[in-house]
Formats: sequence, structure tokens, C-alpha cells
Amino acid sequence: MSLGPIMLDLRGPVLEDDEAGMLAHPLVGGVILFARNYESIDQLRALTTAIHAIRDPQLLIAVDHEGGRVQRFRHGFTHLPPCHLIGEQYDRDQARGLQLAERAGWLMASELRAVGVDFSFAPVLDLYKSISQVIGDRAFHADPQTASALARRYMHGMHNAGMAAVGKHFPGHGSVIADSHTDVPVDERRYEDIAMEDMECFRRLIDGGLAGIMPAHVIYPAVDDKPAGFSEIWLKRILRQQLGFKGIIFSDDLSMAGAGVAGDYLDRTRMALHAGCDMVLICNEQQQAIRVLNEFEHQTDPVASARLIRMHGRGNISMQQLQSGPEWQQVVQTITALDLTPELNLGDDTV
Repeated sequence: MSLGPIMLDLRGPVLEDDEAGMLAHPLVGGVILFARNYESIDQLRALTTAIHAIRDPQLLIAVDHEGGRVQRFRHGFTHLPPCHLIGEQYDRDQARGLQLAERAGWLMASELRAVGVDFSFAPVLDLYKSISQVIGDRAFHADPQTASALARRYMHGMHNAGMAAVGKHFPGHGSVIADSHTDVPVDERRYEDIAMEDMECFRRLIDGGLAGIMPAHVIYPAVDDKPAGFSEIWLKRILRQQLGFKGIIFSDDLSMAGAGVAGDYLDRTRMALHAGCDMVLICNEQQQAIRVLNEFEHQTDPVASARLIRMHGRGNISMQQLQSGPEWQQVVQTITALDLTPELNLGDDTV
């Protein structure tokens, strides 16, 4: 059975029988985990093992685990810095900033791989602009070239730990005030301005082998009247044809307010896949997800299925093995030496 185009979530820290049946549905291709799914390292490893045992090829397991405000698993995992803190270090010392970016990417990915998570939806490729609070310090830097350099080293760190990277939120969420979790953001800028600024980071990482991209639930009316994640212009014409992206396109969560303009959940699923997404996320709305599984008609796309297989994580060591190694100990010491301030978690609906 090939991997389907839908990624779902789970209610709690164990896989319930009805959820196991749901994950066996041919339309399902992955699971996204949240803080509610985590109690301990051993519990999480048991959960991911149970999920991976359901299907062959194994379902993909993903999480939002960027660091700073967006880190789903806390106790037992290293407290990761917000990416903008790495950007500030770069401004003081470029070599150190680049080294920190690579080490942070490796640390994040290696700890997740040690508990069976295939990939994190990271790094954020949006630019740091004070106008957007939902992005804010999740972004590396305001300068496109600097953000690209740091994100590319972060991606290399992830690759070295056995994890593919997913850049978000194409073509850039940092220039709007509204939060697409609760509103429908509109970015009124010209395409030329977006391409010259926000898209530069995506362009450079695509050239560097970026495996996945998540588009924004933001409308850019100078280009299309649909949010980017539902737009054939953005996904097929610009991302695929113009930028030459060959990897996976994941929708942002279809439960977000920014996706509501596409209609009900069936309409959102159809429109996102038709626009060019390879996999759609339906989070925190399990009954709606079940309805989509029961009613949505979809023919398997062998190209998308082949792309999805490449998102499986590589390597298989335990957290104990990882943490007993000198590389982990050295990297943790380097990362935790940063001047970290207490961070408030963003809610479980933040992607």
C-alpha cells in the first residue's frame, strides 16, 4: 500500500484502537504529533513504534519542533533556542552564528530521530519582521541572504542527523500582521517585492536540496485571490515550474482560519491537492478528518508517493545511546550556553 495524501493527528499519548483503524485507511500517509501526545521518552518511542507498525511502507511521523515558542516535546528534550537568537549571534560573529545554526538543526533532528519521529516541519524560512507576531523570533533574520545562509546550515545539521527539512511558509508569512491560525491574512505587496525579499530564502534552499515546503494560508492578491496553499499559480507555476522545486509540498493545517475561504473540509482537501499539494494536514478536528476519509475520492499519484517515501528518517538509535555520545554532549553544552529567556508555548494548533 502506498502512502496516502492525508496527515492526521491523535487524541492522546497512546494509539487507541479506533485511531489505529483510521491510520490503516489508504488515504492516510502520515501522523503529526502534538504536546498532548507526549508524556515521556519511553512513552513517545512506544507510540511512534506502534504507528510505524501499522503500514508498509511505514506512515510518516511529523511534529512542529522548531525551538523557542514552538517545541512540542519539552521534558527530556533539550530546550532549543528560537531561531532569531541564532541570527543575533550571527550579527556578532558570522562563523559562530553559522556553526550554531548547524548544531541546532542537528540537535533538534537527532533527538527526534531517537524517539522515532521522521521529520519536523522546520526550518522557518520567513523573514524576521516586527509586523508579524506569529512568526516573530521563529525566523532567523530580516535579511534574505543571512536568513538563507543560516537556514541552509540548519538544514545541513538536520540531514547529518538523518532528517529531511521542510521549509515554511512559502512564499513568506512575515510581512502580514494577521495570524493565519485565527484570521485570513492578506499581503498586498507586488509579486516583484515578494520574489526579491521573502522568496529568496526558499529559492536558495531549493537549490541546496530542500526536501519539503509548506505554503502559507496567506492571500497575495497581486498574484492570486486564493491563499498560496490553494493556488495553482503559486504551487504549480511559481514553486514547481519557475523555482524548479522537486520535493514534497505539505499544506498547512486545513483546520486553520486561513483555510476557511476554501470551503468545508472536503472542499479544502480537494482544492489543496488540486492546487499542487502532495499531502494535506487535518489537525484538531478528528471527526472532520474521518468524514474526509469516508467521502473523499482520490486516485493515487505515484510521483507524490515516491516523494513521500523520501521523507522517512534515517538511522535508528535510542535516546540513551544519543545522550551518552560525546557529540550530543558537546552540542548541548554549546546550545544551552546561549542566553535563553523563558519562552511561552504557542498553542497546539501552531504549524
